[in-house]
Order: sequence, then structure tokens, then C-alpha cells
Amino acid sequence: MLTTGHAFSGFSVRDVEASKEFYEGVLGLHAEVNAMGILDVALPGGSHVILYPKDDHVPAAFTVLNLEVDDIDVAVGELAENGVSLENYGGYADEKGVMRGKAKGMGPDIAWFLDPSGNILSVLSS
Repeated sequence: MLTTGHAFSGFSVRDVEASKEFYEGVLGLHAEVNAMGILDVALPGGSHVILYPKDDHVPAAFTVLNLEVDDIDVAVGELAENGVSLENYGGYADEKGVMRGKAKGMGPDIAWFLDPSGNILSVLSS
């Protein structure tokens, strides 16, 4: 069994510099490009995720990163202020595009959006 005290994930992006600008400027996360050209994004809680450049990048067809927020309506408003549109996957989304899972007894309230490489991210209520 694995016994390390640390784990992290990674996914590909089309453009590391555009990703750095988005993850820092829009999402407010600290991000650094290392000597190998890989973007290391610090996540709340002390973990991190790496974003690596891939010439033939294909956006993930699933959510690659979920960000828990205290107030989903504030988070969605801040995304909109930064020009980020929400994705609509049908179902019971409200006029803002937030899937209101709490009201339906079906999990957290959640909203999906894309990073500059087309990867799916989400904000969800804590």
C-alpha cells in the first residue's frame, strides 16, 4: 500500500503562460512555472496540482479540479466579473447556471466552467 504523506494530480494544458494568468489572475491561486516548464498551482489546504504543456492537448471531458467555496453565488459572480462563463450541462441549473443540488437533496450546489485550455473546473458549496 502507498504510504507517502503527500499526493497530487496533474493534467495537460495548451498554453502554460495563459494558464498561469488564469489560475492566478482569475482564480486567485498561487502558480509558478518550474524549470521544466510545468505550472505548479498551490491549492487551498496545502496541496497542489501540476499543469503540463502538451502540443496535442485535448480538453478533459470530465471535471479535473473542484474548488470548494464558502458562498457559491459570490464565487460565480466573481467568475462572471472576470469574463468566465458557466457551462450548462442541463438538469436543474438556475438562471445563473448553478446546479442547486442542496435544494434537491442531491449533493452540493455546483457550477462548472472552463480554463483557457478547455479543461472543466468547478466551484462547489462547502
